[in-house]
Amino acid sequence: MKVTKAVIPAAGLGTRMLPISKSVPKEMLPIVDKPAIQYLVEEAVASGITDILIVTGRNKGAIEDHFDHSPEYYERLEKSGKTKQLEELKSIASLANITFIRQKEARGLGHAVLCAKTFAGNDPFAVLYGDDIIFSKTPVTKQLMNVYDEFGLPAVGVKAVTKEQIVKYCSLKVENIRDNIYKVYDMIEKPSPDKIFSMLSILGRVLLTPDIFPILENTAPGEYATPAANLCSRRGFIVRPVALPSRRTAVAAVGAACMAARAQGAIPTRLDRPARRRGAGLFVFGRFRQG
Repeated sequence: MKVTKAVIPAAGLGTRMLPISKSVPKEMLPIVDKPAIQYLVEEAVASGITDILIVTGRNKGAIEDHFDHSPEYYERLEKSGKTKQLEELKSIASLANITFIRQKEARGLGHAVLCAKTFAGNDPFAVLYGDDIIFSKTPVTKQLMNVYDEFGLPAVGVKAVTKEQIVKYCSLKVENIRDNIYKVYDMIEKPSPDKIFSMLSILGRVLLTPDIFPILENTAPGEYATPAANLCSRRGFIVRPVALPSRRTAVAAVGAACMAARAQGAIPTRLDRPARRRGAGLFVFGRFRQG
């Protein structure tokens, strides 16, 4: 079955980005000249996604406004002869069939995905985490879709991390199937050093099937990765991270880099100098295909 749907959880409070996230949704913080969430929508669209559900929360109305038409701006730009800006704004509102649903309680990522049950129906769907912005010639979501097209199974993106980092995330127990495709057998959240399975941890891209919803319905608030991994261990594959001509950054990391630069008296004007992280974290999963 072709994947045409995507879910973007965007209901988090953004406590790591305080105080700005108190008044501005962290997903709307700019990375160069676009809000962070627009990069996610553009990645989904470039991957062939046509229908997107954004799960929001209170005080997130700016996200809906951003992807809506803006007659006032259209009129002003048209009168000013700013055709390029006018067309750009119109294109944002027409990127995909974007709908919104509110997560009425802060019950974690798993519950946010569960809010998409009606939207997903019986179809597979991609999940793009709002904190991970990834730049790649072949969109990361598309790489997962290619794996699903081949195997018809859920797929999880992973990244290689250091021994110091793995204890903060999760560790996956895997077995190589072929090339860079691995079967997941187990996963442990924030493992102690003696319980680390591997240095592979889940990245912010997942492709799920409706099988996940019964699991989430019986999952405690705040827990998500473990049931998702259980689903994949029964039916799915993950894709080994490889160093590719791509870039990944976290929204909070951009903010931290900018604050550090400001402390030194220099605010970066481009994402890749110096705010973009290099080396660690610059991994995407899946076999990279040119074109």
